[in-house]
Amino acid sequence: MRLFIAIQFNKEITDSLVQLQEDMKTQGVQGNYTKPENLHLTTAFIGEYGNPDEVMNALEQVTFDPFPIKLDGVGQFGDIFWAGTADSEELKILVKRIRRALSQQEIPFDKKKFSPHITLIRRAWYRHGEKIPVYRTPETEMTVTSVSLMKSERGRHGMIYTEIGAIDCRE
Repeated sequence: MRLFIAIQFNKEITDSLVQLQEDMKTQGVQGNYTKPENLHLTTAFIGEYGNPDEVMNALEQVTFDPFPIKLDGVGQFGDIFWAGTADSEELKILVKRIRRALSQQEIPFDKKKFSPHITLIRRAWYRHGEKIPVYRTPETEMTVTSVSLMKSERGRHGMIYTEIGAIDCRE
């Protein structure tokens, strides 16, 4: 089972990201656009792991207070086009706590440096030239109040992400 831990977005951020995708489509940016229901911010990628209950047990050890995140910036990793978030010390602390909890339970995860981004398009290319036009992200923000353990499965029409469980912030 392919697992990852993510922050899921409220309707306002999701709608803003979908509008950004629509703007890109009308400008001629081609590729595999992420479906609205799959837009998220990964905090830890676990990959193939057979025991989601162990991951939830580790995740339940993580505490955090509500904090804001704001969309900020766009960019590319090769042929992946993404939207970013504004620098957030609270987000960095949350990610460290999640990764520490996974390590303590000896749950393997991708240990690459955390680079907060939301994948908008895979295999992106611009039909009017080599360089994708620069876009501005909408100035949308939300308060993070929960973190989800997600399962990723390949469906007939692309990836399907399903929430297995979630933890809430301290109230």
